[in-house]
Amino acid sequence: MQIILMEKVVNLGGLGDVVKVKDGYARNFLIPQGKAKRATEANRKIFEEKRAELERIQAEAIAAARAQVEKLEGLMLQITRKTGVDGRLFGSVSTHDIAEALAAQGFQVEKSAIRLPEGPLKTIGDTPVQIALHTDVVATVTVSVLGEH
Repeated sequence: MQIILMEKVVNLGGLGDVVKVKDGYARNFLIPQGKAKRATEANRKIFEEKRAELERIQAEAIAAARAQVEKLEGLMLQITRKTGVDGRLFGSVSTHDIAEALAAQGFQVEKSAIRLPEGPLKTIGDTPVQIALHTDVVATVTVSVLGEH
């Protein structure tokens, strides 16, 4: 299916790009979330009329994300969990736990924005974690997992 992207989508394209994607991806994800519209002549005309407004909205979103990155960059979060003798956690520290720790410090971040490429943290120590506030804007915070017996 041919679609027009209404915002930048990772690994797909930028604002205004006409791309071909699988029908299910377009119908079930991109179109319902407002990230794309079908590439018909009527939708292309509507998009061209709204292009300046959409670019302004996207620029504002990037500016807001950059402002939040400046506050988040270099932040250290401390999370305490019960541990065994060998320093391994009973359980793990997930994106939910990191989002709660950020909320306690006054930062509202979606769980889906927190990137843990190796999965939940299962050992004590400091780990750098990336937070993608926008497709182009990523902050790095340090999560320090402390153990208690």
